[in-house]
Amino acid sequence: MKRSRKLRHEFVEFIPSVREDGVVYVSIPYATAVHNCCCGCGSKVVTPISPTDWKLTFDGETISLYPSIGNWSFPCQSHYWIINNVVKWAPKWSKEKIECTRREDALRKEEFYKRKHRSQ
Repeated sequence: MKRSRKLRHEFVEFIPSVREDGVVYVSIPYATAVHNCCCGCGSKVVTPISPTDWKLTFDGETISLYPSIGNWSFPCQSHYWIINNVVKWAPKWSKEKIECTRREDALRKEEFYKRKHRSQ
């Protein structure tokens, strides 16, 4: 498997059904970024852009996604950041750390939407 290091991005309305390796497709209308896993396994990585999921930064030339992308459901279990169109690899996480992070993410999301609902 070839591990991507440098990416490019394309702003699109609709995510193409056939994706090119090394390209992050960003749909602003659908608040989603999609790319093939950077490890080279070909898995489709979907990163919803929202207050409780990923944040996208565009500096006029490059994109960054925050937080890191942990592909825990894929056989590769790759983990990386996309910063200024460059893949920064992260260490492999234990099953315990993955499960703990998933629980924390679910709790944060639940609290966010409770607060949002109360303020309306």
